[in-house]
Amino acid sequence: MKIEQIYTGCLAQGAYYIESNGEAAIIDPLREVQSYIDRAFHDGATITYIFETHFHADFVSGHVTLAEKTGAPIVFGPNANPSFT
Repeated sequence: MKIEQIYTGCLAQGAYYIESNGEAAIIDPLREVQSYIDRAFHDGATITYIFETHFHADFVSGHVTLAEKTGAPIVFGPNANPSFT
C-alpha cells in the first residue's frame, strides 16, 4: 500500500493519494488533477474513488474534473448535501 500526502504550502492545501493492488483513491483533490492521473498511470493503478471530506469557501477542489476524466465516483460524507457533484 502506498499513501502519499500532496501538500501545497503556499495555499495550505493538502490532498492524499492512496494506492493498493492496482486501485487508487484520491482524498480532497487539489484543483489541478493531472498529477493524480499521471501518478496512477506510473503505478499501474486505476483511480477508483474520489473522496471529498469537507468544503471550503476559499478552495476550489478538483473532484468534479477528476471524476469526469477517470469515471471514478465522488464520495461525500454521510451528512453532506452538495448541490453539485
